[in-house]
Amino acid sequence: MKELIAIAERIAPRLIAGKQTIAVAESSTGGLISASLLAVPGASAYFLGGGVIYTRDARRVLMDIPNDAMHGIRSASEPYAQLLARQIRERLSTDWGLSETGATGPTGNRYGDAAGHSCLAIAGPRQQVITIETGSSDRQANMQAFAKAALELLLENLS
Repeated sequence: MKELIAIAERIAPRLIAGKQTIAVAESSTGGLISASLLAVPGASAYFLGGGVIYTRDARRVLMDIPNDAMHGIRSASEPYAQLLARQIRERLSTDWGLSETGATGPTGNRYGDAAGHSCLAIAGPRQQVITIETGSSDRQANMQAFAKAALELLLENLS
């Protein structure tokens, strides 16, 4: 967690200086991204909220993404990560939306992705989506790696 907070400590002053806000929609990181951003004193100046969107019901109820809107899109994919980032940004009226969706392990997901697969997206003044593959089935290590990649993606786009 210390490594994640260290990245968040580089993000916070940039968001504050730009008077920008962020919201997070995460899945397999289980809240680590949000926790890292919130661990920095002064987080209320930039962090407006987020959620762990781990199931279809959470996606439908918390993100207001109906099943019909998912036609042709599957979880743990770049299009889904983009959709989550845009939707969380819109729902909380923030400058930035950050999302993560993946398969932490120890096995892959029902869509055929191996453990260690994650798609991350940023929506805001810049848009970017990436996929990472750790090649590991270690659930906790993957959660950490996915959260780190998400925070680094945000930091890179704030530069």
